[in-house]
Amino acid sequence: MPAAPDATAERIKDANTRYHDVAAKSYDAKWGINFGETGRGQVTEKLRKALGGAERRHGDALEIGSGTGYFSLNLLSAGAIETATCTDISPGMLATLRGNAGRLGFEVETVVAEAERLPFADDSFDLVFGHAVLHHIPDLRRATGEFLRVLRPGGTVAFCGEPSANGDRVAAVPKRLGAVAAPVWRALVRAPKAHGTVAADAEEAAGHELESEVDVHAFDPETLARTFTEAGFEATRIRGEELLANAYGWGLRTVEASADPDGIPALWRRFAFRSYLALQRVDAELLEPRLPAALFYNLVLSARKPGARTPGPRQNSS
Repeated sequence: MPAAPDATAERIKDANTRYHDVAAKSYDAKWGINFGETGRGQVTEKLRKALGGAERRHGDALEIGSGTGYFSLNLLSAGAIETATCTDISPGMLATLRGNAGRLGFEVETVVAEAERLPFADDSFDLVFGHAVLHHIPDLRRATGEFLRVLRPGGTVAFCGEPSANGDRVAAVPKRLGAVAAPVWRALVRAPKAHGTVAADAEEAAGHELESEVDVHAFDPETLARTFTEAGFEATRIRGEELLANAYGWGLRTVEASADPDGIPALWRRFAFRSYLALQRVDAELLEPRLPAALFYNLVLSARKPGARTPGPRQNSS
């Protein structure tokens, strides 16, 4: 997964914009994004892991690569952040995010922006965060400097869901096994084979054409931590996340993608989702505290801007 040697920053950014604009409308359904109790639990647990177990409410928060709002909106719903400013390079993703926010009753600011050039004043935010975004950014060192600039003294960065260098190898095996098992799985659950519409087929083809262009980095934990430390952050912390759950999840996604979504039985969906959550718990409780971060599919990171911590969010006097 590093970008092709001849890929320029502008080419990578253009591919990311077009790819995510195409994906925006179906993104939540494709990835099973949830804005209820399950989603809140997943997001707050990921943030807690990134922060080394610390749980506190943050004031003004800036999300990099917000997508459709999975992190920002669930953190708002959980009361983990007070305000959310959501940025993305894709206008299509931000349009979907605004729709999600409206349905959930949240007010958020959305800004089309590149991570390397954030259009915000110095010392504007208490938390800068993101999910599965750093690996899309061509000039990560410049972006890291921007994160430091817009944070208030004592503020925190937290990034989750970043692929380790081992991640593609972890995912490749269940993807291959899933492709082989798909016909047998469809027969067992009586799910009809997928037959896309012309529009859907065109959308999928466009996505596949751009997919190899949008991922720039796969991270070695020590190198990623050093990038933040050299930018001026302190207390940089890296942890691995999801091994069994991600391998299982890639297998599930592969077999389910072979079927007509409307024909997949609800009983199977409940089983698949609950078993995936069970493996997440096994990872979190047994494997993540004991194994090196580099073995896991994802990395979570946090670091702090030097200086006295700014006051927390305003508290109601009632």
